[in-house]
Formats: sequence, C-alpha cells, structure tokens
Amino acid sequence: MSKQKNLDTSFFGQPRGLSTLFFTEMWERFSYYGMRAILLFYMYYAVTKGGLGMDQATAASIMSIYGSLVYLASVVGGWLSDRVWGSRRTVFIGGVLIMFGHIALSLPFGVSALYVSIALIVIGTGLLKPNVSEMVGGLYSPEDRRRDSGFSMFVFGINLGAAVAPWAVPWAANGFGLNLFHGEMNFHAGFSLAAIGMFFGLVQYVVDGRKYLSKDSLYPDDPIDKESLRPVIIWSIVGVVALVIILGLLAAMGQLNINNIITIITVIAIALPIYYFVMMLNSKKVTKDEKSRVVAYIPLFIAAAIFWAIEESGSVVLALFAEQRTILHIGGWHFAAANFQTLNPLFIMILTPFFVALWDHWKKQPSAPGKFAAGLVIAGLSYVWMALPAMIHGTTAGRVSPFWLVGSWFIVEIAEMLISPIGLAVTTKLAPKAFKSQMMSMWFLADAAGQAVNAQVVKYYSSATEVPYFLIIGAVSIVFGLILCLFVKKIHGLMDGVD
Repeated sequence: MSKQKNLDTSFFGQPRGLSTLFFTEMWERFSYYGMRAILLFYMYYAVTKGGLGMDQATAASIMSIYGSLVYLASVVGGWLSDRVWGSRRTVFIGGVLIMFGHIALSLPFGVSALYVSIALIVIGTGLLKPNVSEMVGGLYSPEDRRRDSGFSMFVFGINLGAAVAPWAVPWAANGFGLNLFHGEMNFHAGFSLAAIGMFFGLVQYVVDGRKYLSKDSLYPDDPIDKESLRPVIIWSIVGVVALVIILGLLAAMGQLNINNIITIITVIAIALPIYYFVMMLNSKKVTKDEKSRVVAYIPLFIAAAIFWAIEESGSVVLALFAEQRTILHIGGWHFAAANFQTLNPLFIMILTPFFVALWDHWKKQPSAPGKFAAGLVIAGLSYVWMALPAMIHGTTAGRVSPFWLVGSWFIVEIAEMLISPIGLAVTTKLAPKAFKSQMMSMWFLADAAGQAVNAQVVKYYSSATEVPYFLIIGAVSIVFGLILCLFVKKIHGLMDGVD
C-alpha cells in the first residue's frame, strides 16, 4: 500500500484521491464563507433593510460563537468517524445537513430560521470538516515527503471556494446584477446560492469518491463495542440533563438570554480541549512515544488558538471596520463591504505556490514549532497594522483607505501559511493511532477556543476603541510567539523524530 501511494502522482504529482477531497472541500467552503460574508450584516441590519435588527455587539458575538460551535462539533464528528461510521459516511451525512442548513437560512422565517440554520450547519460541518482533512492525511504513507505540499494544495482548494463566494453570494443578494430587488439587499437569495454550492460539493464527493478514495475510509479505525458504547450513552444523557438544568436555572433567575448562552459556550470551548488532552495522556491505548508527541502538541495548540482568534476576526471585527470605517470605492470602482472577505482566500492562493516550493526545496527549513512561532509574531503585526489608521487619522475623521484592510489581510495570510497547512500536517503526524480523527478534531478545537474568546472580546470593539483593541490583541500574539521561539528545540525533542 505504501508503495502504491508513492507511485500515485496523477493529480499534479499528488494522489488522485486528493482531487476528490480538494473539490469537495472547495464547494463546502464556497457555501460556508458565502453565507458568512453576509450573515453579520443580515443580523444587525434594520428589518426595513431586510435584516433582523439585532444590536451590533450581539450580532458580532453570535458570529464569533457560531464559528466556535462549528469547530466544537468537530469533536463529535471525529469520534463518530473513528468509532461508528468511518470517515467517508460521516462526511456525506455532514454535507447533507450543511445543505439543509443553508436552505433554512434562505427561507424568510426570521430569527427562528437563523437558529435552525446555525444548528444544522454546526452539526454538519462538525461531521464533515475533520474527516475530510483526516482522509487527506490517509492518502500518504508516513515517509511520503509530499504530505506538507499535499496539504498546502488542499488548503488552496479550500480558499478557491472561499475566494469566489464573497463576490457571488452578495451579487445574488443584490439581484444577480439585474436590480431584481430595487436596490435593497435580499439576503435570502444570497443564502440560496450557498445552498446550491453545497449541493455541488455533495455530487462531487459521491461520484468521484467511489472511484478514488480508499475503501478503508468506509470503516471506523477503532470500532466501538457494546460495552464501550454504554458509558458514552450514559454520559451523553448526563450532559444533556446538566445543560437543561443550567438553562432552567438561568430562566428561573430571568437570565436566560443570548449573551449568557454565549458565555456558557465559551467556557465549554476552553474546557473541552483541556479534557481531551488529559484523556489522551491517560489513555491505555496511547503509547509512551505517542504521549510525548501529545505533550509537544499542547504549546502548538495554544499558539493555534491565538492565531485563529486573530485570523477569524476577519468576518467580524474587520467586517465591521470595512462597513463603517472604510472607503468602499477605488476611483470609479465601487464594491461592498462583504467583498473584503475574499482577501483572505485570495492571498492564500497567491502565497500557496510560493510556500509549496519553499517547503519542497528548503532543506534546512525550520521545524513545525519554529514555523508556528514566526506565524504568531506575524499575525500579531497584522493587528498592530490595523491600529495605525486611527493613530494617524483619528477615529472621528471619517472613512480611511481600503488598502489598510488589504495590508492587514496580506500580513495575516503570511502567518496562516506558516500555521494552517503546517498545523494540519503535523496534527496527522503527531496523532496517536487510536485517536486519528479525534486528534484532527483537536486542531479544529484550537479554532473553536480562539473564536469563543473572540465572542467575549469583540463586545469591546468600536470605532472609539480601535487603537487599544488592535494593539493589545496584537501584542499578546507577538509576545507568545517570542516565548515559543525560546522552546522550539524542547518541543521538537518531544515530537520524537516527527518533523
């Protein structure tokens, strides 16, 4: 099998199965980021403008906690893949739920449809995302040096879908360029296009998956037995009952509101990865060498959480900056605030070929911890950069050049190239055998933790607080990156030969 994997170069030097997963994830990201490009505005725009009329702080917190919930759900998706369904079936079920989630949001049923959509997309993405990435890792043998470049190509596919969506979905919401809605935003039309994108992703996955994906993906890596299933069911019931009790107590005290629910989710998002690390380090299924690698992964996890807190703010804080503080034209070319969301994936696509070549040809390149440390420093600088417009022009001087946002996104995407594909690759390599998909879920839990913290911090963002907001968060990232630099050799030693 290892030899066959190494010989399969039919997709730009990579295994043909990578093409299936490349296009599946491309369409899934099209649907997800297309929805996110307009969701914040849908929530806080006035009802008369087609929105839900929420206050800005609440809408921003929901956006952040939404993203956190998406990645929290990956824990369940990883477990179901490892123990029950296998990765291929889990991904398919997830895709179907995502599609129905976008359909729910496309219907004009107000806040109720919003929360139903959130539930469906959260569960669906949790099932799909960690297992698609795990299947990419499964295309390569442990000694295959194409792994990092393969993941970089996979990330390119993600960003291709994400780059097109912030233009296509707002275009649909604005009447497909035909003034169908008389100059007003029809958010539901935009959400409908996101649903269509997910449908294309499912078709791609089913048709090509039968031909090019390993039959191993049809079966769980560690099938659960009846004896092991019983405590899972019991603890699941206990968890549900505990949640109901907490919500009931909040209701009895008159404190059952969206802000307190967001706070509860924040606590869970921080506590869950701690629990998972403790579980893996104490599991009898994890060998001594594997435990050492898990320990090495902890500082990388913390670094990733800080990075994602900054990177994911693009659809929240930077989206608000684009809408409220940015000149929305360059000469005679006018554009929407939502269109800025394309900068993230666009710069990733521009930078990917450079970094693929760099990792393929740089013989004495830094280890994964070294790349993470550099990425954190650079991510912090992207926020320091965003403090400059207000420092130069003041916060009451009106709108500023769109190139401030362009510069910030370019800087943070350099950081992402040092952390995201490298993190995906190193996660598959450091994963204990019995926790392959669940370890990939841990990578997404870093994103969940970062966005959960954002859900609390973003409440303090406004035009008046721009400078301290960007400087403080940027400084946290830079300082942690410098600290991580001091421990690169120690962490690399704990990785026990994994590069």
